Parts: sequence; structure tokens; C-alpha cells
Amino acid sequence: MLRTDDRLALGLLVVIAVALVAAGIAPYDRRVFALEVVPWVVLLSGLVAVHRRFPLTPVSHVAVAALCLLLVIGAHFTYTRVPIGIWLRDTLGLQRNPYDRVVHFAGGFVGGILVREALLRRTRLIRGWRTFSIVSLVVLAGAALYEILEWWIALAVGRAASQFLAMQGDEWDTQADMFLGLLGGALGQLCLARLQDRQMRGRGLKRES
Repeated sequence: MLRTDDRLALGLLVVIAVALVAAGIAPYDRRVFALEVVPWVVLLSGLVAVHRRFPLTPVSHVAVAALCLLLVIGAHFTYTRVPIGIWLRDTLGLQRNPYDRVVHFAGGFVGGILVREALLRRTRLIRGWRTFSIVSLVVLAGAALYEILEWWIALAVGRAASQFLAMQGDEWDTQADMFLGLLGGALGQLCLARLQDRQMRGRGLKRES
């Protein structure tokens, strides 16, 4: 019989799979859809592959699933055309669709939770400002690496580059995305650290000082 945590993980995985299939039926641009989906599906597959040896806490599972759903929506519409982002742009009088900004922030938020859990479980680090700083810097490095990968992919695909990058004429798009990733990583720790610690302790997963 599956444990409660395993049932949660399986249920979330099914939700993601259904959303991915539905979004892939008639995306705005199938090539852009593939470019957006493949990288995170590979990463998600890695988490699934190591689940037995390194099961995540429920808060991490839910955070990853929520991020995946945001990514599915962006891939289906392309980030410049996501309806909720267009509504926000028009309502707030913005110059661009902010949906990709939301996703970069969410990516940092979730990344911070995952990196923090991995470090606390696999290293001698304990909760405190040192761990907070290290996690934040790792998230920033991940955001920078993602921007480099986006650049390389855009050079390779040519015509689909503008929709894939979703810069929308913003010359500071790369810097803003990295900053939002860093901000998300910091806030993710501040908001969910206590809950994550309780869940790790309750499952005997956390190294103690």
C-alpha cells in the first residue's frame, strides 16, 4: 500500500500529466511549446526517478506541481499571450505581459525550497543565515544558467526565438528575470522554512546540529 506522501506525489504527477496532454493538443505554436516543455519535463523525470531514494516533503511536492502547472500554461499560450497576463497588463497599465515574470519568480521560489531541503538533508548545514545565503546564491546561479541556456536555444531555433525568449522589447529582461528568481528563492525560504523543517523532522529526514 502506498504511503500518504507517495499518494500525494502520484496524484500531483497525474494532474501534471493530464494538464500537459491537454495543453499539447492545440498549443499556439507547437515548436515553442516543445522548447518550453522539454527542459522541465526532463528535470521532473529526474525527481520521479530518485523519489524512492530521496522522497521530497509534501510542501516541496506541492510547490513543484504548482510550478509545473504555471509552465504548462505558458507553453500552451506562449508567455506573451497568456490571458491572465494580458488582463494584468491592461488592468495595471503595464507595458508588457507580466506572466513570464511571475514564472521566473515562482521558479526561484520553488528552487529555493528544493535546494534548501537537499542541503539540510545531505550536508552538515543547519538552519540559519548561512544556509539562507547559500541557497539564495545557488538559486541566483540557477537563474543565470537558465538565461544562458535560453540564449543558446534561441540561437539554435532561429525564427521561434522571440516567442521563446518572451522579451517583449525589454532590454533588461535577462537581468529582471534573474533578480526575480533570486527574490523568489529568498521569499520561498522565509515563507516555508518552518513548515519544511517540521515535515522533515516528522519524517526523520533532517540532519540535526
